[in-house]
Amino acid sequence: MALGMSTLAFTVCFAVWTIFSIIGIQIKKDLGLSDTQFGLLVGTPILTGSLIRLILGIWADQYGGRLVYAGVMVSAAVATWLLTYAYDYPTFLLAALGVGIAGGSFAVGVSYVSKWYLITLFPQPICQNEERSLAQA
Repeated sequence: MALGMSTLAFTVCFAVWTIFSIIGIQIKKDLGLSDTQFGLLVGTPILTGSLIRLILGIWADQYGGRLVYAGVMVSAAVATWLLTYAYDYPTFLLAALGVGIAGGSFAVGVSYVSKWYLITLFPQPICQNEERSLAQA
């Protein structure tokens, strides 16, 4: 059950993270954006998600993946909701920064889910600590 819910949560976060590649074409037309402006709008959540992964991964180790994952999901939901209030290019860029938080869910999810699976596939330990999971090894 937990694995299925984590998979669903990651799928939703990934969809939110890439939302501007879906709705961006219409935004580009509506606001009359240049190709450079459009590229920045689409790239902002990707960059934000890539940078925040480090922090979220550390927090997942310190505070637990479930708590951090819930925080990422709530933050992504709020940022997506606030996106409905964006009306010009700067507000869409600001919303893109918030939506990018959803991109950090990958680091949290890998840390959270990998602890469920101990190394049992290899007869000899591949690391010092045999209690580490295969994904962490």
